[in-house]
Amino acid sequence: MRIVSGIQPTGNLHLGNYLGAIRNWVRMQDDAAKAGGDCLFFLADLHALSMPHVPADLTANTRAMTAALVACGIDPDRSTLFNQARVPAHAELQWLLNGTARIGWLNRMTQFKDKSGKNREGASAALFTYPVLQAADVLLYQATHVPVGEDQKQHLELARDIAQKFNNDYGTPEAPVFTLPDPIIPPDAARIMSLRDGSAKMSKSDPSDMSRINLTDDADTMMQKVRKAKTDAEPLPSEAAGLEGRPEAKNLVGIYATFADAPVDKVLSEYAGKGFGAFKPALGDLLVEKLAPINARFVALKDDTAALDAILDKGAAKARALAKPTLDATYDILGLCR
Repeated sequence: MRIVSGIQPTGNLHLGNYLGAIRNWVRMQDDAAKAGGDCLFFLADLHALSMPHVPADLTANTRAMTAALVACGIDPDRSTLFNQARVPAHAELQWLLNGTARIGWLNRMTQFKDKSGKNREGASAALFTYPVLQAADVLLYQATHVPVGEDQKQHLELARDIAQKFNNDYGTPEAPVFTLPDPIIPPDAARIMSLRDGSAKMSKSDPSDMSRINLTDDADTMMQKVRKAKTDAEPLPSEAAGLEGRPEAKNLVGIYATFADAPVDKVLSEYAGKGFGAFKPALGDLLVEKLAPINARFVALKDDTAALDAILDKGAAKARALAKPTLDATYDILGLCR
């Protein structure tokens, strides 16, 4: 088993990032080790070029995200942690795969339509072709499994289509060039909503910092944000069905259940009939218990540029070595004379 996954370095991580993706990465790291497999986790800084960005922020965010991943439990000695820019093979393989990818396939990608909006002609070519880079990201390492959320399933299907066509065009059934990766869809991928609006996802782009729990927040700040989180006046029900139509209540109970590794019904059986005056302090205490150690590790590491670059350099060296056989084979089978 070889698991490959990436995350864009967008700066300040919040509770939604942690519960939605990073916590699952830590579990995959442990599971793959037990199974004798390995994990490659990368910061997708090349993908960031598909949208307008501030160069200095991209550098800072790449290092900050590295610190956050390590603080959350990604072990650079057990997993390969790096950023794309340190492994030029990602960009090289994308170009080689562009000859196999089809415009019709890319035209069907819904994320391009969503991100380009009404100004498709004004969108960058990188935004149109970045699913091919995503394919290169995983095919380069002969990934067997790729964790995907609902919004990325289409892109993994494209990667499989590209790999299959390339194998058919240039390889043989006995010696395919690329492994077709299978999706890992985490069973409990948490969808964390804003603390100010239970109908909107928790987001770092929300102008109100009170809408999210940041991994950089100290214990007092976390408690304050939970206390001021929007709720309703009704007591908590005894079962999950009673949370329908109560998005803020459903969000807070869901966060508690996720951190407690307990079913929502079990949480509600404990707090049924009680108001948020009793529930919020319990939720705040649980968040502090689980997140304070992560915050402490992050704060200790986030400004140590030398240590962060050493982690990324070490991971990139491993990644380049793993990528070389596949990249060399792709150049050779295409007839490129080097």
